[in-house]
Amino acid sequence: MDGMERHHRHEVRENQCSSALVKHIRAPVPLVWSLVRRFDEPQKYKPFVSRCCIVKGGKGDIGSVREVNVKSGLPATTSTERLEQLDDHQHIIAIKILGGDHRLNNYSSVITAHSEIVDGTPGTVVIESFVVDVPDGNTKDETSFFVNALITCNLTSLASISERMALHSALQGTTS
Repeated sequence: MDGMERHHRHEVRENQCSSALVKHIRAPVPLVWSLVRRFDEPQKYKPFVSRCCIVKGGKGDIGSVREVNVKSGLPATTSTERLEQLDDHQHIIAIKILGGDHRLNNYSSVITAHSEIVDGTPGTVVIESFVVDVPDGNTKDETSFFVNALITCNLTSLASISERMALHSALQGTTS
């Protein structure tokens, strides 16, 4: 089992679902990771987050807790989340949702970033996996579809912002 897979194995109970999504980004790992690792500023690339405030562990260390405000239009307004793992060397971040006014009970996610070469230039493979309870009245498929749609939106935004930053950086390099 390679390093990528090892971090995305979740213990899935009977009333839970789990999935993993992969996004290839035309930007180097350090740039992409600089956005993903910011537990204190998920709104830098997550379009549904309007505001974030660290409420425990001010520096964003493991065990820190954040209150996230969600933009209107989603079936939630707040989420309380704890940083479970942050490894800047291996590019791993893991988050657990502790509470909030949403239906994502016992939600945990892991995001990893890995180097790849895309058309001869440094790129990044980002993998995000999750496990969550299936809410009463929903099926595993419905729950997976909903969470996958949110993650897809976040990863698409991450790619767009990272690629724009990489292009800007490359253009700055050619003008100096």
